[in-house]
Amino acid sequence: MYEDFVANRIIQLRQEKKVSAREMSIAIGQNVNYINRIENKRNLPSLQGLFYICEYFNITPQEFFEGTKASPASLNQMDEAIHILSTLDENQLSLVVSVAKAIQNKNNQP
Repeated sequence: MYEDFVANRIIQLRQEKKVSAREMSIAIGQNVNYINRIENKRNLPSLQGLFYICEYFNITPQEFFEGTKASPASLNQMDEAIHILSTLDENQLSLVVSVAKAIQNKNNQP
């Protein structure tokens, strides 16, 4: 049961980041087959290994298990938005916040 969840969650996050299992294994300082073995349910990561995996995806262990963190692609867009927002003056920022709230309210309507 846990093997399935961990394997599927890593596959999901890795595919969103568009990296191979081999690339990810190397990036977190493990054997080239490390992630592949987890994804094929032959191994589970140690607690320290899970921390490395979470750090790689820039998520907390809680976010790993809850699946609440935005995808890495979305995070790149959020970083870009934050950068743009930091260049706006107070009036421009108020306008952007008003537009964002209006979009959010529209999305929450049935």
